[in-house]
Amino acid sequence: MAKERGAHLVAIVNRRQSDITHVAHGVFYTSDGRDIEMSVASTKAFYSQIIAGFILALNFAQIIKVLKDGDIARELTELHYAPDRMKRVIASKERIGESAWQLVKKKKYWAVVGSGPNKVAADEIRIKLSELCYKTISSDIIEDKKHIDLSSEPLVLVCAAGSPGSVVEDIVKDVAIFKAHAASVIVIADEDETRFADVADAVLEVPRSSFPVSVILNTLAGHLWGYYAASSIDDDAAFFREFRSTMSRRVNDLDGTNGSFFETIADPGLHHTIQAFASDFQARRNRGYFSSMSIEVATDIALLLKYAVGKLPLEDFWEEFKGKRPSSSPFDMLDICLGHACDELSRPIDAIRHQAKTVTVGTSRKGEMAKGVLFDFLKTLDCSLENLTTKGGFTARRLQRAITGIRGYTLYRVDGLDSDGKPLDLSTIQIEERSGVSRRMKSRVEKMRTLVGTKKTSVSEGDIYAGLGKTDKAPIIVVPLLGAGHIIRRILLVHVDFKKDLTAAEKREVIGNRFNRIKDLVMEYNLPWDDARLDAFSIETLLGEGVDVIAGRILKSHRVRDRK
Repeated sequence: MAKERGAHLVAIVNRRQSDITHVAHGVFYTSDGRDIEMSVASTKAFYSQIIAGFILALNFAQIIKVLKDGDIARELTELHYAPDRMKRVIASKERIGESAWQLVKKKKYWAVVGSGPNKVAADEIRIKLSELCYKTISSDIIEDKKHIDLSSEPLVLVCAAGSPGSVVEDIVKDVAIFKAHAASVIVIADEDETRFADVADAVLEVPRSSFPVSVILNTLAGHLWGYYAASSIDDDAAFFREFRSTMSRRVNDLDGTNGSFFETIADPGLHHTIQAFASDFQARRNRGYFSSMSIEVATDIALLLKYAVGKLPLEDFWEEFKGKRPSSSPFDMLDICLGHACDELSRPIDAIRHQAKTVTVGTSRKGEMAKGVLFDFLKTLDCSLENLTTKGGFTARRLQRAITGIRGYTLYRVDGLDSDGKPLDLSTIQIEERSGVSRRMKSRVEKMRTLVGTKKTSVSEGDIYAGLGKTDKAPIIVVPLLGAGHIIRRILLVHVDFKKDLTAAEKREVIGNRFNRIKDLVMEYNLPWDDARLDAFSIETLLGEGVDVIAGRILKSHRVRDRK
């Protein structure tokens, strides 16, 4: 929209060939670490974009001569030392972890606050805490927080490092107010700042720095704190997981002797195991732990532990848990409640696929399908956006600009994938449904059910294939569809009609990243590039043929013209 209104666009972006690079007039690549994230607010991208944005601002300042070269040099020197200062913060991670370990177990409600530039740090820390700890967390300006109801006695993380001296004095007073409302307060401050020692529960020291490095150091300390906060909560989950596993094994062993649950309740070994856990569970509750667990689950577990060792009559259990219990046995209900506790407290902080693709982007829900010829067709098959992979969604958006109609489809089911949804040598495929021109066509799957070829590649890469069928040369697209567990369960082969009159510019938009790969291969032979070279190819060829083949044809055509 900005471009349409005449704006000149500069994109600061991490991933090469990101969609925005085809739109912007200029690109400032940060290229920080792995270059594969798509549509995910990664931590390293936040840090690197702050630096990139500041460098860009200094460049503008030099161009319009509002800063002297000496001042710009000093600012750049400050940026140069940022990695060393970040390493010093990381070196103190054990101390940061200690400050998080006990407090987060006791506080249900959290907030992150910062003033001035540090409000940005607070916002970013809030995002990381939310995705690591699965909590709804507020982010406020420090001076505004005291006007907000503090009766919930929250845990407050304060970003104060890099603040001017007069501002720090006000922050100290605000922290004292937080403490007066029984809040637990963690302050991120400059390493030589002593004024928070008497008013905060813990002080996380970072190297003294100026803007914008101070914002990065506040954020880094908060991110590390969030990691250990999540680890602490997950430690509570491990407490329940271990007992649940031990109890289940013992109960199953006793069930194997064909005894009733009455005998199970009376078993001395199980009795001892449950009582030891119950004692530890109550001691942890008395210390204020399990704040992230629902009161209902905690209360049910405490009660069921008494039923499981016979301290309370089973008649009361049957009545009290009517409509909730799966059987007459309190052990079955206790197992369910322990499972709920594990679910509420588990924080899979290292499960990158789950964290980045589900939690960061948002709670998984059935999404409304986008508009367009391809998306409209998918909707008729009762597919939602959640049935498309991230790659597939972006590809579909580009492809449908080149599709004029859909003539039929075949829906396949794939089986025998590994636990991550990747194809194996013995993975199979079979037809579930056909329509349109597909009904008149023979399919290799009818004779050989092994998953091979383009369909296997599509499942493996999770992306849409578009081009010509390998055997009949019919124009097709192959769409991998996600099912239960966000794993590819089906493949949709759609017979389409591609537009014949696309311009070179339109073809460039449709083929996306393939354009850069074709262009780079051609230019390796010192042949100047012109988008008009795309006019010699149909869109299905540009989409489905190997980029090396297309580049080879361009080079061959150029040599033929030279000879003439």
